[in-house]
Amino acid sequence: MAQLKPVSLDVFAEAREEAHAVLAHLMARLAPGEHVVRLGVGMDGQERPLSATLTVTVKGDGGSDDLVGVELKYFDNFVFLLACGLAQTLCWGVMYLRSPAAEQDGVAYTVRAWDLAWGTLTECDAARAAELIGEREPAVFADAFGVHSSDDGDEEDDDEDKAVYPPVAYTVL
Repeated sequence: MAQLKPVSLDVFAEAREEAHAVLAHLMARLAPGEHVVRLGVGMDGQERPLSATLTVTVKGDGGSDDLVGVELKYFDNFVFLLACGLAQTLCWGVMYLRSPAAEQDGVAYTVRAWDLAWGTLTECDAARAAELIGEREPAVFADAFGVHSSDDGDEEDDDEDKAVYPPVAYTVL
């Protein structure tokens, strides 16, 4: 059985903060509807990757006042697993988002994916997302967007990261 090297509490706290920021960036880009975010994290020698699923409901008209809701217990599990993957650079995995597709797509869902490797989520193009997800999700695959706080392109002020939250507070269903 493979064994991970321990990480310090400071490193894990930083990874947990980044996991919260990743989800905030992701949720800020969602259109109204019900979205599902799935995460698998594994390591060499592990029989099956660990997984977490988070359903995100966005209610509104697509503006900045939309209400974003998640179930707290699933949110906490998702954040914990993502933080583990971000803190432990020997882990690997994939995170993907299934969203309602635009009506002209002719399918029910659009899927975007991110590779988890070396403590970072890297956005996948549509072809890589289709390769990673395959037949698990019959959908149209789209290019992913950046979800890390440094992907904003605005490194001048750390307070800018708070701007990803819509004016309306997130709710717990």
